[in-house]
Amino acid sequence: MGILLLNMIRIFSIVLLIGLLSLAFSSVAVVQWHTDTEHDFGDIPQGQAATHYFEFTNISADTMLIDNVRTTCGCTAPDWTYDPILPDSSSTIKIVFDAKKEGYFYKKITVFFSNQRKAEKLYIGGYVEE
Repeated sequence: MGILLLNMIRIFSIVLLIGLLSLAFSSVAVVQWHTDTEHDFGDIPQGQAATHYFEFTNISADTMLIDNVRTTCGCTAPDWTYDPILPDSSSTIKIVFDAKKEGYFYKKITVFFSNQRKAEKLYIGGYVEE
């Protein structure tokens, strides 16, 4: 009886540990996007820059920062605030696409928030015409 109880306690402890670890590594969203996370510019004349603003609200209970915004190439430039974003406050991330190269494009923008383990993904696309 003692060995069976000991094994049950071990199994319960392992299950509890796995549950706690999964909670620790899960990613809870800290922002709510007010714009789609994907934007289609449509047709853009070659040589003309195109701008889009992704708007969001801090839905967490804590003040947060945008730690970094990364793009996949030099043709896409991000701009964001370095100021703290209070709970229930909104902000924007400005994306400027430089339409130098003709043809279809689809770019990923990765946004890192201070209170969120998993990065947010934004996308822009369109067609640069001659």
